[in-house]
Amino acid sequence: MSSRRGIALVLFLIFLAVMASAAGLLMIALVFGPARTPTVASNSTLFLRIQAPFPEVESNSIFAPFVGTQQTLRTVLAVIDRAQRDDRVRGMVVIPNTTGALWAQVQEIHDALEDFKKSGKSLVVFMEYGGATDYLLASAAERILMMPAGTLDLAGLATYEVFLRGAFDKLGVYPDLLHIGEFKTYSNTFTERGFTPAHREMTGSLNRDMYDQLVSAIAAGRNMTEDQVRLALDSGPFLPEEAKAAGLTDDVAYDDQIDDASPVQGTRRLEGDDYTSGFVAGVGTGPRVALLYAVGTIASGGSSFDGPGGMVLGSDTFVKWIRRVRADSSIRAIVIRIDSPGGSAIASEVIWRELMLTRRVKPVIVSMGDVAASGGYYMAVPATAIVAQPGTITGSIGVVTGKFVLKGALDKLGVGTDAVSDGRFAEIYSPFSPFTSAERAKVEEQMQSTYDLFLSRVAEGRGTTVEKIEAIAKGRVWTGQQAMDLGLVDELGGLDRAISLAKEHAKLDDSKSVTLVVYPRKRSFTELLANPLGVGLGATLELLTRRPEARMVNTVMDRLELFRRGESLTLMPNLFLNAVSR
Repeated sequence: MSSRRGIALVLFLIFLAVMASAAGLLMIALVFGPARTPTVASNSTLFLRIQAPFPEVESNSIFAPFVGTQQTLRTVLAVIDRAQRDDRVRGMVVIPNTTGALWAQVQEIHDALEDFKKSGKSLVVFMEYGGATDYLLASAAERILMMPAGTLDLAGLATYEVFLRGAFDKLGVYPDLLHIGEFKTYSNTFTERGFTPAHREMTGSLNRDMYDQLVSAIAAGRNMTEDQVRLALDSGPFLPEEAKAAGLTDDVAYDDQIDDASPVQGTRRLEGDDYTSGFVAGVGTGPRVALLYAVGTIASGGSSFDGPGGMVLGSDTFVKWIRRVRADSSIRAIVIRIDSPGGSAIASEVIWRELMLTRRVKPVIVSMGDVAASGGYYMAVPATAIVAQPGTITGSIGVVTGKFVLKGALDKLGVGTDAVSDGRFAEIYSPFSPFTSAERAKVEEQMQSTYDLFLSRVAEGRGTTVEKIEAIAKGRVWTGQQAMDLGLVDELGGLDRAISLAKEHAKLDDSKSVTLVVYPRKRSFTELLANPLGVGLGATLELLTRRPEARMVNTVMDRLELFRRGESLTLMPNLFLNAVSR
């Protein structure tokens, strides 16, 4: 016992030392690190590096000022809008790096770049390397340049998935997982060795629709027919001269030759870091509209935006936000930005109820980001209107639950297991035995109840029948474009369109700006000191002491720890293991 106390004391002292150091660093930043205002010449060309994916929510960690916190998507969009309105900026050169980004964010930036170009200012894209999402951005430009040693890795789209059942069999772990909806394929990652017919059909449909969206954007941006684009893509990937010959780029140049190879000749080069130094996305003036970010895996309890387990959208935290803005008579409408794959069915229902109460008081508009699926879609359906990008991943109206049986693995290690219990179903979620037929029937009954409730919530929110929703539910994931065609969303567009709709439904003048009241709010200095990482003391100590290789592993158990034993989950099919060719 004394040794354990000693270890705890050492960890506590380490924690105190980290807190003291963090406080000192923050004070230095506050005193000696004021934001500097950039000097912008009257004939400037802005060179803006776009490195997606972007976080939706700004970090609240005390260490954020010292680790080069990445700009949020809203900040980047605001910078583009600022440059469009800035008379000193004559044009813009964009250098994209969107490796790892999903489609919706890239499409939202693409739309902002198109608006910039429509303002009459010059827009050039310079690529050292170009994948599919990089080129999707580039298609908005009037000229596309590529360096001589670069590669245009544009040859269509392919989706890859990993299935772990064979590995689990070798380990002696049995994934006893159940789902409702033939397309609810979250559990397939663990229970299958390859695609089921339904899984293949859904994945193929998603891949094909994304490909069609890419072709359409290229055709519009490069003044080509869609057939010409498809024929060109069948010849990729491209070397720089090949890309130019195919009409996909306009010239081959190095960075220092951009001025000679583009319409921005004779202007002053303005680096993006200088232009954005100290820039904070404005919240506008005028009537107040709340902007609530619903980001992360949905779970009961509090939210965490900087924790070691990734972003968690806690129903307790989100409900507090909703109640606060609903009761505030100065807030005319509410916009909810969802970027979530779902999670707890119970937490999703709690949020659903609060939003249903809220929409009776003031307009609620949902803006979908990269992902708003399963529980993420559940919480969207009370909205007055739902806006999504064509490439948003949404739908996934289904349920999954179950357990991982570890007895085989423990037997291999020579670890004995046993149990005592009272009650017929006391051991229903035992990790040492699969479900019996009676236990399975009990679990399926509970899952069916959750699924039926999910269907009814969607039908009520979308103003249709349960039968019509069930025909397009079954756990199936759709793109935003497909979802709009099916009536699951109302419009295609980004956050700006959602804000415009909020003004429209609140009977506000759309030509005038609004004051955005953003949640999560920035934490105070005292809160930062008390909780620098955005998580509790125990999680902070765990993060500080966990071995580096352990921190890098995002295990199944890490996700399951968010939920109660046996809780039904409204989680989207496991597309996170997918790798789509860029």
